[in-house]
Amino acid sequence: MKENNLIGIVTWIVGILVSLAVGSGMIDGTLSVPGISSVGSGIIVVIAGWVVVAGAILSVILAIFNK
Repeated sequence: MKENNLIGIVTWIVGILVSLAVGSGMIDGTLSVPGISSVGSGIIVVIAGWVVVAGAILSVILAIFNK
């Protein structure tokens, strides 16, 4: 049971790190979404990047207060 809990925590941490990396890439313009990046000079992708970063940070805050 304890091993399963450790795998869950590691998976969650990896998910947070990936979310932050993807969100940062979208904000900086390194990552783009075909077909959407050309709309509004890419502002939609930047906004989506901020939503991803905010969601990851909110997830960390909620996890801390849940414990």
